[in-house]
Amino acid sequence: MKRTHRRTLEAVFSHPTSANIDWKDIETLLVGLGADVSEREGSRVAIVLFNEVRVFHRPHPSPKTDKGAVASVKKWLEQHGVKP
Repeated sequence: MKRTHRRTLEAVFSHPTSANIDWKDIETLLVGLGADVSEREGSRVAIVLFNEVRVFHRPHPSPKTDKGAVASVKKWLEQHGVKP
């Protein structure tokens, strides 16, 4: 795993949940873990990882991911044994 991916993973798992993570960094982390990302309607993106599809809303106008989305990504990664 690249150092930038590790930093993002540590930010996702930080406590309290961070609301200061750029979505592009989370997306890059997931791609680094083997995810396929596809555009959906509006600001939605479908991420296929661990043979599951999860749909997230790409934040705008700010690039920062809200705490709820960060918590969802964290829970999804934890369920599949991914930890910093």
